[in-house]
Amino acid sequence: MTWNRSEGELKELLDQANTWHPNIKLDYKISQTLAFLDVLLTNNNGVLSTSVYHKPTAEPYVVPFISDHPRHVFGNIIQTTLTRAVRYSSTFEAFNKERRNIKLIYPSGYIENQFQSFFSEYIDSSPFLPYIQHETQFFLMRQKLLSQPTTRQSQIVKHLASVNIGNDQTDETSVKKENPTCY
Repeated sequence: MTWNRSEGELKELLDQANTWHPNIKLDYKISQTLAFLDVLLTNNNGVLSTSVYHKPTAEPYVVPFISDHPRHVFGNIIQTTLTRAVRYSSTFEAFNKERRNIKLIYPSGYIENQFQSFFSEYIDSSPFLPYIQHETQFFLMRQKLLSQPTTRQSQIVKHLASVNIGNDQTDETSVKKENPTCY
């Protein structure tokens, strides 16, 4: 959370909250940046921005290109990291930084093909022009991507639909038993 009051008031609030349940303890950190899961939240003079967080001790996303993995695995890695970059980067600069990092992981020709495939879903581009020329294109692409459900959200909806279908069939069966039709 962000806090605009004094540190003392924050400590007092957290001390009180920490008495609510013995197994839940809240702590605080005062900083301009905060890593949470794989998002880096930055406060620049009251303006919050987000970018992809890379743990210093973790390896980058790379599965070596010469490994025996099926080729689609490498494409999926690039597509996923680009999606993550768009979702987590609140600024065009943060996105471009992440895009430059992604370009370092596999051979340039392969990367260019994957980038073209990814960007063609969201913006009209020519193979001769850069994929995103200005900030407006980035924000339009980001808006389109953020309005799409994540893989997990799609899985949950699919599961709920199958549960509802199962319940609907049970309801119909019980109705037929209660009200048998005579011919």
